[in-house]
Amino acid sequence: MNYDKVRDDLRQFVLGRLAEDEQRLADDELPFLDEAERRGRLRILRSDDGKGLLLIPGPVQAQGERAPVPFPEKVAMLRTEIENTEDESLLRFLALAYDTHHSWQEEWRT
Repeated sequence: MNYDKVRDDLRQFVLGRLAEDEQRLADDELPFLDEAERRGRLRILRSDDGKGLLLIPGPVQAQGERAPVPFPEKVAMLRTEIENTEDESLLRFLALAYDTHHSWQEEWRT
């Protein structure tokens, strides 16, 4: 398996979905990433220092409830991370929020 190609495919998939989510927000629709958070599939919180994001699987409650990160801020931080990361597990984790999309590939689940 060509891991660089898988990582690049995942990166492009997630960046594409974030762009679609931005359009959904502009159209006054709930972004799919926010929907995944509401369904308890993942949590995206601010880091303790407020300079980054924490991505947590499932509906885990953070110690001391934290306010949700507004979508525009969240997508900007995620896009920067996605464009610069070599961490395939991070890309797979974010891609799972969009596993109902027609471009989703089942082998990304593993």
